[in-house]
Amino acid sequence: MSTVAPLPFAPEAVVFDMDGLMLDSERAITDCMIRAARGAGHALPDSLWLEMVGSGEEACRLRLAGLLGEAAADAMLAHADALYDEVVDAGVPHRPGIVALLDWLQARAIPRAVATSTRRPLALRKLRIAGLLDRFHAVCTSSDVARPKPAPDVYLLAARRLEVAPERCLVLEDSAPGVRAALAAGMLPVQVPDLVEPDDAVRELGHRIVGSLDEAQRLLEASLQGRAAAR
Repeated sequence: MSTVAPLPFAPEAVVFDMDGLMLDSERAITDCMIRAARGAGHALPDSLWLEMVGSGEEACRLRLAGLLGEAAADAMLAHADALYDEVVDAGVPHRPGIVALLDWLQARAIPRAVATSTRRPLALRKLRIAGLLDRFHAVCTSSDVARPKPAPDVYLLAARRLEVAPERCLVLEDSAPGVRAALAAGMLPVQVPDLVEPDDAVRELGHRIVGSLDEAQRLLEASLQGRAAAR
């Protein structure tokens, strides 16, 4: 924690990624993709699935279509979606620390939004089953914008819906595409890596990287204490 620079300001809103940040869903998604690929007899490298973490659904489809052909990719993804639907219906587990952080933000009336690369119907369903949907003032998805992450569109939409300037928003993200999207939106990202550790290229972006949502909360707590002390 001591190696992470303090936040430069007390954020007026916090915008959350969903998969891998709030919900422990990246492992489930990856497992369903692997099972669907193996079931269809596709020999794909394990590294491929990690490379697609944080990418939008269309980007993943195009990547697989380039390897398998469009028809085979679409059939495989349809099978993976069916497998994942079963996981979602059972309830995707929370990532450690998310409920405590949301409680802390709610107690201080700090506006909160979701900005996810997942399409809207699935995002709402996952959040509802996980008991998190009502914890946010806005839910922004890939269905709501023209361009997915790493474009800034979904984060800029979240700022507009919260009526907070982008430069006063803190973003919590687990993936590199999400961090790039937040930076492009002019927001302050804090990365909480899940399946994929940031490589040198990601670290060179210069943003803050912490090991858990608990650490992210401590950064927020310190920023609010600093603002109170300055008054």
